[in-house]
Amino acid sequence: MLAGAPWARAGIGLRSRHVSELLTRRPAVPWLEVHPENFMSGGTACASLEAVRRDYPVSLHGVGLSLGTADELDRRHLDRLRSLVDRTQPCLVSEHLSWSTTGGAYLNHLLPLPYTEESLAVVAEHVVQAQEALGRRMLIENPSSYLRFRHSSMGEAEFLAALSRRTGCGILCDVNNLHVSACNVGLDADAYLEMLPAPAVGEIHLAGHAVNDADGRTILIDDHGSRVALAVWVLYRKALARFGPVPTLVEWDTDLPELDVLLGEAHTADGILAEAVGRTEHARAA
Repeated sequence: MLAGAPWARAGIGLRSRHVSELLTRRPAVPWLEVHPENFMSGGTACASLEAVRRDYPVSLHGVGLSLGTADELDRRHLDRLRSLVDRTQPCLVSEHLSWSTTGGAYLNHLLPLPYTEESLAVVAEHVVQAQEALGRRMLIENPSSYLRFRHSSMGEAEFLAALSRRTGCGILCDVNNLHVSACNVGLDADAYLEMLPAPAVGEIHLAGHAVNDADGRTILIDDHGSRVALAVWVLYRKALARFGPVPTLVEWDTDLPELDVLLGEAHTADGILAEAVGRTEHARAA
């Protein structure tokens, strides 16, 4: 687990609908995660985040840095992110292994990239630039996949492992994304987990996904719009067996439920985490 990470407990992604209720009720959730892009302009949203931060550890999970772009990083975006990091002192900062900008245009999607030495060099350079600007180690999240590039020369887990070695970044293992990718493009999820360097994994994400049938084929869509699926819980247990107890986050972005539903999902994850903590302590005592 990364230094400075929240203890091995399960938090929730905080969305605007739940902020007022959270501040009123102060439920016993160990930590929260937000998208920094929603708070970079200051104003009432940022004031609410600062109020939340007084009572809870907060993680910043970026969606707009576009680490995989072939262009230069957007320095204005990075500067605004650094300012928010300085103000909120988050427990973790993470971003996606993807790109979303080209030629000065923002495409509003987390787009895939080929896993080649050339793209590794580009992403590594951008990760180093971001980490130097922020003054801290970042976690990079594996994407959900719907296609594979024919000319990729390495697998995704191999790419992430190499990126961590080259830059010192950590890894955010999104177990739901891994399950979605395994079903959509034929990844071996167990082999993927084994390929990731365990000491680099500093956070795990859980979420729900949609199941679509098209032309006789089932496609999973990472929509963050439902409870965590049984198959994802099973894979989560395998991830904890591989990485040990890791701070875990339940994401829910579409068809948002009541806050108590999210807290219930985090409670389930906490129970599984407690089992992993027990196994780790038993192993150390043996």
